[in-house]
Amino acid sequence: MLRYVLRQTTVMGLSLLVASALIFSVVELVPGDPASFMLGTGAQPETLAALRQQMGLDQPLPLRYAGWLGAMLHGDFGTSFTYKTPIGGMILDRLQVSLPLAVLALCLAVAIALPVGLYAAARRARAGGGLAMGATHVGIALPNFWLAMLLVLVFAVRLRWLPAGGFPGWSDPGAALKSLILPAVALALPQAAILARVLRSALIETMGQDYIRTARAKGLTEGQALRRHGLRNALIPVLTILGMQFSFLLAGAIIIENVFFLPGLGRMIFQAITQRDLIVVQSAVLVLVAAVIAVTFLVDLAYAAVDPRLRRG
Repeated sequence: MLRYVLRQTTVMGLSLLVASALIFSVVELVPGDPASFMLGTGAQPETLAALRQQMGLDQPLPLRYAGWLGAMLHGDFGTSFTYKTPIGGMILDRLQVSLPLAVLALCLAVAIALPVGLYAAARRARAGGGLAMGATHVGIALPNFWLAMLLVLVFAVRLRWLPAGGFPGWSDPGAALKSLILPAVALALPQAAILARVLRSALIETMGQDYIRTARAKGLTEGQALRRHGLRNALIPVLTILGMQFSFLLAGAIIIENVFFLPGLGRMIFQAITQRDLIVVQSAVLVLVAAVIAVTFLVDLAYAAVDPRLRRG
């Protein structure tokens, strides 16, 4: 197990290094000059040159990358050109919205997908199973931003049960959670549909194994064998999907955060792109990529703990 952990740690480190180089290069290749954007088209050449020097844009690209990466390794994410505040503090503030939103959406997705996947597998040859799979098709096909606007129209505008947007902060936990319910549901439903389909396929495959037939021969019904023996083994591939979904919910909620005016990481990156605040874009995207790689690493470790064959591979 130790060799497996060391190998995966090395892969994670190399992945982060490659990701940092790609992020820095792609952002730097974006057309336009941040200094010119900030000062406007009527700026004097001397003022423009001074700002470029202050922002480090006059240095060679490899030197700027090395300086940025070295500062990141020491915990210095830089300073926003637009807001003149440390980027590390901005990211921490926005994580207080994005992280609870991702966790809440993932919990809702699991709570929906487990019973739907179990029901669809148990009723796979009946009309109920077909209807459940049809519902998952609809859930996958619906764009989450359209679903978000529909939820706002029904539960915020018509029924007035939940707020339509904004985030009051965690000083009032009840109001904060209420403001995250609708965006979490909009994010969770498509992910629940994907997860239910994966769980159903894994359960159907598991039900054909010898130990399931032995359990049936001992007197268990199909539903009992499915819940007691099939579900535990079918959760192994589902674990990988859960890790991928959490990474997506953390890093891919930009549209939902803008629909609900949530001050999360996604909305911060969107605003930084429109303001040409490239240092914020680079640092925030690298933090999200690092979170995705870390979650994938933890899922690989959990997967190896469940399935010893991976450790020997």
